[in-house]
Amino acid sequence: MKLGIVGLPNVGKSTLFNAITNAGAQSANFPFCTIEPNVGVVAVPDERLNKLAEIHQPDKITPATVEFVDIAGLVKGASKGEGLGNKFLAHIREVDAIVHVVRCFENDDIIHVDGSVDPARDIETINFELIFADMEVLERRIDRTAKAMKGDKSLAGQVDMLKRLYAHLESGQSARSFSCSQEEKAVLDEIGLLSAKPVIYACNVGEDDIAAGVERNAGYQKVQAIARDEGSEVIPICAEIEAEIAGLDPDEQALFLQELGLEQSGLDRLIKACYRLLGLISFLTAGKPEVRAWTIVKGTKAPQAAGKIHSDFERGFIRAEVIGYDEFMACGSMAAAREKGLVRSEGKDYVMKDGDIVLFRFNV
Repeated sequence: MKLGIVGLPNVGKSTLFNAITNAGAQSANFPFCTIEPNVGVVAVPDERLNKLAEIHQPDKITPATVEFVDIAGLVKGASKGEGLGNKFLAHIREVDAIVHVVRCFENDDIIHVDGSVDPARDIETINFELIFADMEVLERRIDRTAKAMKGDKSLAGQVDMLKRLYAHLESGQSARSFSCSQEEKAVLDEIGLLSAKPVIYACNVGEDDIAAGVERNAGYQKVQAIARDEGSEVIPICAEIEAEIAGLDPDEQALFLQELGLEQSGLDRLIKACYRLLGLISFLTAGKPEVRAWTIVKGTKAPQAAGKIHSDFERGFIRAEVIGYDEFMACGSMAAAREKGLVRSEGKDYVMKDGDIVLFRFNV
């Protein structure tokens, strides 16, 4: 999973990126501090792996991972090349989802490119730049498809859909909110529009907001309303607090979060929100060599899940021996689970569930 962190300059993108990845990206109080995108790979927090490791005592533990890309701040006119905009927009094309960092804190010492803090305006600025860039792509696609239609009348429906989509974008709405059939959705996905990418709004609030309760932050409330209307995820996060957490050892982190009245770090909440947004789950493999989590899309069948481990597993799939995580932990070992008849033999049509512990049988 590859997530692009975007936002206007000086909203806390690089501070947040540094905190959640410990990658040491440059962070400073001036626009365009980030030019080339910084990349950091983060382990997906999953307490189940630690519990399985206590039982199996594996040689290694391998969590699922998320790749975060810190993309330079966009400004008005980015779609026309302002602020190196074309280059930055190209980086966004490569990610699976967008983490849009929105400034919801007041601080006179930190410059805002538009002179004041207004989350709704800032979101609109970024969205419009993505939409403008998409309209250019769509214009070329409509032109090509219309020319091809002269020799293939079956493309008439596609041309009609593309024109409807263009009108939708022209009205200021993102491709995410465009209503279309499954067949049309396949065409939309193939085009790869920027404004079609799933979005999580990360509201960068102040430390006082975390202590007093983020619901009191007017900017956060505005972003919540926007996210509701377009079916996006939104989480409150304080980049400064996340930076403090990143500098502590695990025991100190837990104590610090407890003092703040938080159950999870912003990173944990952000990754869980990304999984929900993209419809992802994890299945597990466990044994002496390795305890590991594997990320798949919800609805994936057993052979395709096996293919995540190795293509031979999918090609020669025979069956999957499966037990749910909770059932396994209640038994304490695979041997005990087998004795109780809780390990199921599943075939090619089995749809994987989050937390399934699996042993794939295959032959090639």
